[in-house]
Amino acid sequence: MRFWLCLCLLPAAAAAQPPKRILLITDAEGVAGICRQEQTEPTNPELRALLTGEINAAVEGFFEGGADEVIVWDGHDGSRTLSAQTIHPRARLMIGPVGYTGTLERGYAAIAFLGQHAMGNVQKGIMAHSFSSLGIQYMKINGRPVGEIGVWAALAGSWGIPVILLTGDQAAADELKALVPEAELAVVKEGLARYACISLSAEAAQQTIRRAAQRAVAKIGRIRPYRVEGPVTLEIEYTTRHSLNPDLAVLPGVEIVDDRTIRYQGRDLREAWQRYRVR
Repeated sequence: MRFWLCLCLLPAAAAAQPPKRILLITDAEGVAGICRQEQTEPTNPELRALLTGEINAAVEGFFEGGADEVIVWDGHDGSRTLSAQTIHPRARLMIGPVGYTGTLERGYAAIAFLGQHAMGNVQKGIMAHSFSSLGIQYMKINGRPVGEIGVWAALAGSWGIPVILLTGDQAAADELKALVPEAELAVVKEGLARYACISLSAEAAQQTIRRAAQRAVAKIGRIRPYRVEGPVTLEIEYTTRHSLNPDLAVLPGVEIVDDRTIRYQGRDLREAWQRYRVR
């Protein structure tokens, strides 16, 4: 009788499995064929075509691998690059500033990066920077240099969400591999200098990305989320274009180090990041 009861419960247990919902965070500097600053303008038709082609290849690979839902966040330069007219018909497009959480509180099964660049001050990183190429000199979490990859991977990890895929240049791939060795990587170009690269063709890049995305879905549940233990200090040095307002020092958890350097303290990364973003 017990054995029969267990067998009867198996379908219900399988149906209770959470959906494989993936958040795909996009950028531009890591797209195949994009190696010069002027190419990254959101209205550049070449960028839009190349980026959309890679996104749609990733989305196709995710669904082939068993994903239930893919949400694409237009994460480049004010969220002005992608169009609902050309995005994969099975994907959903997220546009605009979405707050300091990036909607991670919605409980995705995994996140992925597409067209990603390395953090600032990395050799052979194509147009490498940390959130702002003009505004930020460097960014550190508990003394460790980070950029978009490290911050979003750690924020996702604070919600128990792993990173399963990154597409971009070799420097960006190496950056994620140091944090999440099990993640799938689709390297579409090699950086020679800040504005020089050897790139795959658009077709070859899309094929590489599609296969990597398909493999990545199978790793959901096997890749551990990347976590940063608290307390957390987020330190940012701005460029010479920016002098800090000394009145920021009156805010909770904020320390002005010098004219261009500020530290945000938090019980955990979420609190420190919130203090930086919500001012």
